[in-house]
Amino acid sequence: MPVKTDSRFLELRALAALEHLRFTTKRRIDGSYSGRHRSRQLGGAGEFVDFREYSPGDDLRRLDWKVLARTGRPYLRVYQDETNLSCTLLIDASGSMRFGALDRKKTTGSKLEYAQYFATAMAHLVTSGQDQIGLAVAADRLRDCLPPRGTPEHVALVHERIEKLKTWPATNLGDSLRQLFERLSRRGVLMILSDFLCDNLEDTFVAIRLFRSRRWEVVALHLVHPLEEKLPAGVAFRFVGLENDGVSDCSPGEIGRAYEERFEAHCTAVRSMALASGCDYRRVSTATHYLQTLSGFLVERVG
Repeated sequence: MPVKTDSRFLELRALAALEHLRFTTKRRIDGSYSGRHRSRQLGGAGEFVDFREYSPGDDLRRLDWKVLARTGRPYLRVYQDETNLSCTLLIDASGSMRFGALDRKKTTGSKLEYAQYFATAMAHLVTSGQDQIGLAVAADRLRDCLPPRGTPEHVALVHERIEKLKTWPATNLGDSLRQLFERLSRRGVLMILSDFLCDNLEDTFVAIRLFRSRRWEVVALHLVHPLEEKLPAGVAFRFVGLENDGVSDCSPGEIGRAYEERFEAHCTAVRSMALASGCDYRRVSTATHYLQTLSGFLVERVG
């Protein structure tokens, strides 16, 4: 049953229109009980789909002894079962995610607020489908980690932690991902909500590939605030870094074009690295309502 909380980011009336859309996986996953998602399990009551050659460390009880006797080579039987989904939401809580909070026009909130609305909605929809949700908070290191569960109490705790999120001035997304990788043993879906504004982007995707090597499905939601894409018009501005980057006084007219080119180059690099790492990548503008983004995402995955 859906859980009700007092989180200001949980808009139940708006989400009611999306509850018929279930979050589905594109790859087979692990699971512990019967559900809606495909899983490749070694043994069980599901439909037999294939043989797989034995690898060191595999459970010997899963060997097909008849095939071994006939061929002299060890093979395991692989079955397709229906299983539950385990989804972990990783939210980037570094200082740059506060960008947009001081937008005087209030056309959209900060990137962090957008992530909070999206993650809260995602947690609600995933657990409404009797699946499990987890939460991780990344900054200079892994700041919080709630392993996936599906109880109402756990969902309420996830909503509470999301609502109370604050930012830290430094970013080390790579180390945060490695620490999370060491804590999660059961593979599933990792959904990253980040602006990917980190000093070492390559290191971040080295860490992401750890999850992919264990056959996790990784979804990279690249959050971009519209005011980041182009500098404001004007004669002179003071730009203040959000991650101890200092202060810079300059004229947007002098650096505007170079800034736009570098920002687009950064976005292109994130996309290229994500796709090369086997991630499902999406560039998300915070000018687009989070429900529209979520709806389009779910519809596309249902196919």
